[in-house]
Amino acid sequence: MSNTMIDSGLHTPMMQQYLRIKADHPNRLLFYRMGDFYELFFDDAKLVSRLLGITLTARGHSAGQAIPMAGVPYHSAETYLSRLLKQGHCVAICEQVGEVKPGTGPVKREVVRILTPGTVSDAAFLNEREDNALIALHVVKEKFGIALLDISGGRFQLQEGEGHDALLGELARLRPAELLMNEATALVLPDQYQALIQRRHAWEFDTVSARRLLTAQMQTHDLKAFGCDDMSLAIAAAGCLLQYVKETQRALLPHINSVQVERKEEALVLDATTLKNLEIIYNLNGGLDHTLASVIDVTSTTMGSRLLRRWLMRPLRERQLLLLRQESIASLLKTNRENQIAALLKQVADLERILARIALKSARPRDLIALRDTLEIVPSLQSILSGIHPHLTALSEKCGDFKGLVMLLKKAIVDAPPLTIRDGGVIARGYDQELDELLALSENADEYLLKLEAQEKERTGCANLKVGYNRVHGFYIELSRAQAEKAPTEYIRRQTLKNGERFITPELKSFEDKILSAKERALMREKMLYDALLDLCHPYLVALMQTANALAECDVLANLSECARRLDWCQPTLSDRRGIHIEAGRHPVVESVSPETFIPNDVGLDETKSLHIITGPNMGGKSTFMRQVALITLLAHIGSFVPAKSATIGPIDRIFTRIGASDDLASGRSTFMVEMTETATILHHATEKSLVLMDEIGRGTSTFDGLSLAYATAKYLAKEIKAMTLFATHYFELTALTNEHPVIHNIHLDAVEDHDTIVFLHKVKPGPANQSYGIQVAKLAGIPKSVLDEAKLKLLFLEGKNAQNRQ
Repeated sequence: MSNTMIDSGLHTPMMQQYLRIKADHPNRLLFYRMGDFYELFFDDAKLVSRLLGITLTARGHSAGQAIPMAGVPYHSAETYLSRLLKQGHCVAICEQVGEVKPGTGPVKREVVRILTPGTVSDAAFLNEREDNALIALHVVKEKFGIALLDISGGRFQLQEGEGHDALLGELARLRPAELLMNEATALVLPDQYQALIQRRHAWEFDTVSARRLLTAQMQTHDLKAFGCDDMSLAIAAAGCLLQYVKETQRALLPHINSVQVERKEEALVLDATTLKNLEIIYNLNGGLDHTLASVIDVTSTTMGSRLLRRWLMRPLRERQLLLLRQESIASLLKTNRENQIAALLKQVADLERILARIALKSARPRDLIALRDTLEIVPSLQSILSGIHPHLTALSEKCGDFKGLVMLLKKAIVDAPPLTIRDGGVIARGYDQELDELLALSENADEYLLKLEAQEKERTGCANLKVGYNRVHGFYIELSRAQAEKAPTEYIRRQTLKNGERFITPELKSFEDKILSAKERALMREKMLYDALLDLCHPYLVALMQTANALAECDVLANLSECARRLDWCQPTLSDRRGIHIEAGRHPVVESVSPETFIPNDVGLDETKSLHIITGPNMGGKSTFMRQVALITLLAHIGSFVPAKSATIGPIDRIFTRIGASDDLASGRSTFMVEMTETATILHHATEKSLVLMDEIGRGTSTFDGLSLAYATAKYLAKEIKAMTLFATHYFELTALTNEHPVIHNIHLDAVEDHDTIVFLHKVKPGPANQSYGIQVAKLAGIPKSVLDEAKLKLLFLEGKNAQNRQ
């Protein structure tokens, strides 16, 4: 809408103001403050009414049409804003910034804050155990650069990669809350990312300006110290990201002063399919139950929980660091200190997010109390950590000495402050002399008024005289109707009531001006002191962020130590020799949720037997067995102990899974097409250092096609790629591959038949299974007896026919 249209007589002055502000934020919901409500108009009102289920009304007319309107109370706006942000919407908060003056038109308003899903830092808008990642993505041909900023946690990361599958894997791992993309990019992402995308101008991805923005943010001459100087695509993405944050936050980011570079070779690669199939953080339905994280995450702090999830989603290949973590866990077990550490950490607040709010000057008074209380606990933690293991001692030394800051916060803030600074009552007595004097003046008002009331009763002889106050009329002297006729001449009538009169005197008016001025000045002084206090915290931010990181890592290590003790896990050996050897391995999730005793199993994969053909009945435990091998391998690569009697893990570069499939209706792909696409990814990208899990390849097509594809795939994995592979199948013909290739071995999950009923033993044994037990499993599923009987007859016929053909 043009400014001419906005300023025309078609709209009231207030709507002209609204439309001018809305024109600057066309793609954001405008929360327009009117008294005690935030109001939305026109299409914003219709959308929010539908999304939040609030009433859609109308306010007058504009340009001859009723104006749709919906509103929420300002004091409960956070709840509504949180729901909108979780649905991917951005919101501009427009506040009244001027004074109401009769005859001057609408009060001045302006947008004071912009909320977007990826830039919020308030606790009310965040999931405390999940990172909140704002991601900028820059794609050129097959290559991509990613810049990630977690404002609420103070993390800034860059990485580059190549290929669509690799990109989808990274997005699945990082789980962006908001995704910035070049408007000129033709790349199409899956549906789950569409609501998160913010299209940005192409010039925002200019590499030259991006370098300038990055060096300014880091306060460095260049980017060489961060190891990202050669990452032009990621740097371009970072430039867009920083411009977006500058536009939306309208604040400096003093807690963002370093760049972390992630490179592919540093970690095990887990693609999107593997992350989903292994149910590391989320189960197959997107929930949190029955996942690896749900079993092992008993962290004491929310920042520790977030760090553990990052470790699980990006297992490392750096042996030296993994050994330090293992040895730290072993030392904690030996000294039995993990419970002491956990008990202290339970008293630690979410330091990362508090520091982010301090940096953005949006911290609330209780954030500062939580910071103070946390810093008082740190010396006790340092004392316990020191001497257990060099790595834990180093972490304790990263926790700084903040006695000065603690003393400052103790002196400045009352012990139980209100939620916000808005109404005062936050700054402690004795911190500021001027504030103390203003507060004393306000608080002595009651004593003065009681004294004045007694004095006036005696002077006028009116026993029922009262001195009072209300917000509209201020201080007053109240007399009954009969007494009002005898009021002294200096009494000035202020208000007439049904049964009396209220008066003011020059003395009382002078006192009123003094008191009200003192209250207003005290509140202004308190807000100024609070802002200054946040500024005084800023020089500590770098050291405090380092402390937060150290506390989070201590929490994760203590957590993994507790898991190792409680769940009877062993310390794995990280070997330089290729192979995976696990004795009595267990599936950590199945073991934790199953009411039955878990049956452990061994596995051995190396140069002499790199591919196991796994046969056995459905429900026999093939998938559980394969997944437990992958999870044990993953846990070893975060530095954790593992659920086994012993485990030796050689060099691993990737974990691939092809387990189960369903139609991808949105893309028009059948089950078989999904299965073949996932298989193709494995065959193109697996190496001899990869762990590959293949389950039931070829079942989505005809028997002969499926068998042929499964045969060729297994042969290629064993002979050409030489990947360490677990290959589950119902095609018994594949068991003959052991005769062709010595590195292929047969194993099976055992079961026995007892009076026409199958009993699953869940034990891995050498050799192929001797039958499939399909009809017995069908019986367990409740298939009618008549159907089962006919199936048995058909099975006998087919087996006989097959035997004749072999002759």
